[in-house]
Amino acid sequence: MFERILARLREKVRLREYVMTSHARKEMREDGFTIYDVERSVFSGEILERQKDRQTGEWKYRVRGEAFDGREIEVMVKFSPIGKLIVITVYAS
Repeated sequence: MFERILARLREKVRLREYVMTSHARKEMREDGFTIYDVERSVFSGEILERQKDRQTGEWKYRVRGEAFDGREIEVMVKFSPIGKLIVITVYAS
């Protein structure tokens, strides 16, 4: 259903056109993930759902993939107005 969006997410990660929020970095560290795990989750994963942000009206995407150690990892991402990918949060699923 979200193949085109997933391809766009992967392209942004491949080109390193993404930004991690401080919240995402904190959550990533607390769960023992690295930036490479976050990148791998996008490449190996699928979009589980799309949510509309109540405040901004922007679409956010929940992606579940696999970390390098085999654990399932979920990331919540959105596209910025200038086209970069914003990683909002990261957590073990």
